[in-house]
Amino acid sequence: MDPAGRIDGAALEQALLGMPTWQIESGGQAILRTFEFSGFDEAFAFMTRIALHAEKHDHHPEWSNVYNRVSIRLTTHDAGGVTTKDLALARVADAAFGRR
Repeated sequence: MDPAGRIDGAALEQALLGMPTWQIESGGQAILRTFEFSGFDEAFAFMTRIALHAEKHDHHPEWSNVYNRVSIRLTTHDAGGVTTKDLALARVADAAFGRR
């Protein structure tokens, strides 16, 4: 990890070993994942769970929703890349997806 708090290169790849569905964005500035649900209601409920956590921790995702899909891009703008905050939010998203 660098002084700005970024995790990149081999350290980011290592951190994602336990989260194989997340991808490193080209250039390494963010991590990405798309979640698919049975319908809009499940997708929206998932986003609500993530939003509550994000607001509590003051770390908000870049995301989009199209019917039953939610695409998430995580980066920490102040650090100029991926930090532990992004990895933590990715784990929260994975757990919320598993609880549906």
